[in-house]
Amino acid sequence: MSIRSLMRGAVLLLACAVAPLAAARGAPAEAPAAKPPVPLLWKVTGPGDARVYLLGSFHLLKPTDYPLSADVEQAFTASKRVLFEVSPEEMESTQAATQMVQTAIRRDGSELKRDLDDATWQKLQAYATQNKLPLAQLQGMKSWFVALNITIGQMQKMGLDANLGLDRHFMAEAKKAGKQTGGLEDMQSQINLLDGMSLQEQRQMMAEALDQADKGDEQSLMLHEAWRRGDDRVLWNKMAVEMRQQYPQLYQRINTARNDAWVPKLLPYLQDGQGGTLVVVGGLHLLGSDGVVEKLKAKGYKVERVCTGCKLKR
Repeated sequence: MSIRSLMRGAVLLLACAVAPLAAARGAPAEAPAAKPPVPLLWKVTGPGDARVYLLGSFHLLKPTDYPLSADVEQAFTASKRVLFEVSPEEMESTQAATQMVQTAIRRDGSELKRDLDDATWQKLQAYATQNKLPLAQLQGMKSWFVALNITIGQMQKMGLDANLGLDRHFMAEAKKAGKQTGGLEDMQSQINLLDGMSLQEQRQMMAEALDQADKGDEQSLMLHEAWRRGDDRVLWNKMAVEMRQQYPQLYQRINTARNDAWVPKLLPYLQDGQGGTLVVVGGLHLLGSDGVVEKLKAKGYKVERVCTGCKLKR
């Protein structure tokens, strides 16, 4: 399990801000998918008409990931409102990318090279040359920002697009349908998660980003395929299990603490009279013992996976 995978799965909504900065390069054309993705979708039943639908997102998707399953479309139709990690208003603001870039600028006069060991710096130089990235400009940025740009750039090469991510899709659909929308946290709090990484964590993230770039980003492809299958076991094992053991403090900040903060914000929507609410967040936040699904079960709510026609291997 890599730091890069955890950051990608937990805060990749930032990809929507980073993506314009990492120019898409050579995304391959693909044939239409044979069938819709199997959703990471759970229904939480409250008193009366209160229902909360928890939908696990993959923040960058392909055209072939649409249309979505009937289960997902029905959950959207049954919901009065749609909640996201960050509100559509913030995500659509032109300030989002500016806000992150300003945070990522090195202001102590140092250069990126200082943060990296010789081997990683040499790999970054080679990557920048090969992909026509302005190395002189990158020298003035923090390691986490450069690593994230490399990761997003590689995912774009695979045909994955932040503008097609499940979050973006439902932001547009909610607006079209006139549904209420909201966010569970603000953009700055997500940026602070990245900017709060230790230097060692940032070095590791950079090394992993460059290593996966050399391999054609097999890891992103594997996670995307697992998401399409609705394979919660693979996603949990590859994105969280080892990370929780190797980097417990980072895992706590990126995943557990945010889940703990979100659950109280969902409880008002589980009161009689609230109707349906669709919650679209990164899939990692719904999985495992630290996930929102188990936390709501622990509070006594009935929570069930919604997956018509699929066979779950338990």
